Parts: sequence; C-alpha cells; structure tokens
Amino acid sequence: MSRLGNLGARLYRGEVGYDFVAKRMLWYGVSILITITAIVGLGVRGLNMGIEFKGGAVYTTPSTTVSASQAEKVAEEAAGHDAIVQELGTGGLRIQVSGLDTEAANSLKGEIAAGVDVPAKDITAELVGPSWGEQIANKAWTGLGVFMVLVVVYLAIAFEWRMAVAALIALVHDLTITVGVYALVGFEVTPGTVIGLLTILGYSLYDTVVVFDGLKESTKDVTKQTRYTYSEIANRSLNGTLVRSINTTVVALLPVAGLLFIGGGFLGAGMLNDISLSLFVGLAAGAYSSIFIATPLVADLKERDPQMKALRKRVLAKRAATASSKDDGDQGGEALGGVPQGATAGVVGPRGRRGRSTENRR
Repeated sequence: MSRLGNLGARLYRGEVGYDFVAKRMLWYGVSILITITAIVGLGVRGLNMGIEFKGGAVYTTPSTTVSASQAEKVAEEAAGHDAIVQELGTGGLRIQVSGLDTEAANSLKGEIAAGVDVPAKDITAELVGPSWGEQIANKAWTGLGVFMVLVVVYLAIAFEWRMAVAALIALVHDLTITVGVYALVGFEVTPGTVIGLLTILGYSLYDTVVVFDGLKESTKDVTKQTRYTYSEIANRSLNGTLVRSINTTVVALLPVAGLLFIGGGFLGAGMLNDISLSLFVGLAAGAYSSIFIATPLVADLKERDPQMKALRKRVLAKRAATASSKDDGDQGGEALGGVPQGATAGVVGPRGRRGRSTENRR
C-alpha cells in the first residue's frame, strides 16, 4: 500500500487526524479575508465583460504576417474603441471590437483588411448585439437561482436543514471567490465562463455531499453514547473522507490545469481561458469549502441544538469523572506504613503457604 493509501486508512480508522473543527475560527477568518479581497477586486476593477455581453463585431482573418499587437493598434485607431486580438492556429487573427453598430462594423472591415494586408473579401465579420448577451446573463441568473433552491430542498430532505444551510454558504463562498479572481486577473467573461461557473457548482456540491454522507452515518444514534461530542465525531468523519476529497480534487484539477496553462498560456487559445480559469479556481475553492467551511459550520449549528448541548455535558462530565478516578488511584498508590496499595507485603494469597500468618503457625 502506498504512503497516501496507508495514511487514508489510518485517517479512516481514527488512528491519526487533524482537528479541523476545533480550529474553525481560523478557517472562517481565512475565508472572510479571501472573500473580502474578491469583493474589493470586483468593486474596484469590475468584470471584463466579453463582446457577447457588450455587443460589437468579431473579424476573422486568413493567414497574415502582421502580428497581433500591430493588428490591435490598427483596429483601435480605426474604430476608436478597445480591441482584443488573438492569434489563431491557422496563422490568422481574431479581432474583437466592442461598441460597434452595423454601419460602423462594415466600414471597419475595409480598414482592418488594409491594415493587416489581406483582401477584405477574405475577412469574416460577425456582428454581435448586446441584447443576446443580456438574454444569456438573465438565463444564467435564473438557472443559478433554481439550482440553489433545489440544492437546499434536496439537502434538507436527504440530510437536514443545517447541512443545507452549510452547503448553500459554501456554494456562495466558491462563486464569490471565482468571480473575484476573474475581476482581479482581468480575464474576459464569456458564455464559456458562465458554463464554467455552473459546472463548479455541481462539483462543489458533490464534494460536500460526500463529506456530509459520511457525517450522517457517523452521527447515527449519537446521543446514545457518551464517548464523543458531535463536533468530535464530525471531525473524525471529515478526516475519514479527507484523502478521498484530496484525490478527487487533484484528479479533476490536472486536466483543467492543462487547459488553462498549456492550452490558454502556451498555445494562445483564448477561448480555453474563459472556461478553464473558472473551473480551476472553482474546483480548488470547492474542495477547500467542503473541508474547512461546510463541515465545521454544520458542527457549529448542530452544537446549538439542546440535545447536542446535553450530550456535550454528559461527555465532559464522564471524562472529568474518569480523570478524577485516575488521579485518586495514582494518589492512593501508597498505603499506610509506606506499603504501596495493592502490594502483598509478603502475602501472596489466602491459599498460598506464604499467606499464613505467624500466629497460625504458632
């Protein structure tokens, strides 16, 4: 068995573990700090909305010797608007210019053709209206709202309302961080980004449900025992699924990292950046929230229940009694006359010869 597999088995059996739940205030603080940073970035820089949401024109040229930076300068001078130019694998260019109507888009096509030294008839122009992007955004918000409602209802039925609340907070946490990262790095928000955001919601929920399912099994008939509190059982359950969560996250992140860093970075496929960045950040945030946010939050909410409060009192009282009994045993380790308690002082037992007293011998 590998070291990681051995560690996972020991975590599952409770032989080793890390107290995530006891240090929940630290994780809450880290998450609040990250969330505030994301919100500030979103408020200060805002999102770089793609042409699908702002409207404009997209020009695709055949193979040309003009560089992307030169084409960008030509397009911006001719249009008077910001332009985004991407090099295609065919040697051509994809030029996006926002804020254009039909007439301006047609006239700009000829100026771009002259600037990049290709025939105007070989350039493909596509006009995108802002109303289409607005429809996409509205549908995305509607889908997000329906998804959140269904998640809360399902988790409340399958588990309990506290787990539903914790899962909802974890999902909002993941979305906020992902959107904030988009604002900070300045990547374009396109329909691919929206698809990526909706995808990470499902993954984050899956990871959280896996942890909650183990917690539900571990806390069955929890009030009938006096060995562990609810928080301690929740922490043991979390440690039991820790290696599985890490393995799942790593396996999911590897191909997404390939899309982001190789496809988007080295190959220059900008369309891959739209979806891969949201997936990469969202998957990492989802794994973090399921371990450091969702389960500690459930334990926090559950410990407010009167039954769990009573269980905690019984567990602590039993431990105090056990510790007191052990201390009394240690202090009574020596009897009168300096003979340790439990020592026979030469008397092995009532049936042994050495057990007979000198008076009997007489």
